[in-house]
Amino acid sequence: MRHQRVVKKFGRSTEHRKMLMRGLVTNLINAESIKTTLPKAKEARKDADRIVTIAKRGGLAARRLAASRLTEPKAVQKLFDKIAPAMKDRKGGYTRIVKLGTRKGDAAEMCVLQWVLPEAKAPEAAAPAAEETGKEVK
Repeated sequence: MRHQRVVKKFGRSTEHRKMLMRGLVTNLINAESIKTTLPKAKEARKDADRIVTIAKRGGLAARRLAASRLTEPKAVQKLFDKIAPAMKDRKGGYTRIVKLGTRKGDAAEMCVLQWVLPEAKAPEAAAPAAEETGKEVK
């Protein structure tokens, strides 16, 4: 029985499933956005959030742990240099899933898995524009 089991098997062996998730997370770090099926994205999201939490700790032990869970050294470098510092103020929820609809061939539900990166300049640029339009209306 599968009481309290939350891991989706995807019809793959344990090793194949682990490598699939490692590959998805590595590609998410490298490309910052990946297109995949919804169930795979939901599972990869868990691993991605955990690896960012590890990277936010910093230090050599965290870097080695991240390297053991990713497939490329470039991904580890980018995770520690760009992604983790950008997420330093967030306490979780580092990724978002945007649904795209169904795939034509097999009607699988597709989505985009991407990082929730803060946009520092967008709110500042939008605020003065809103004030200017408010002044013109008066």
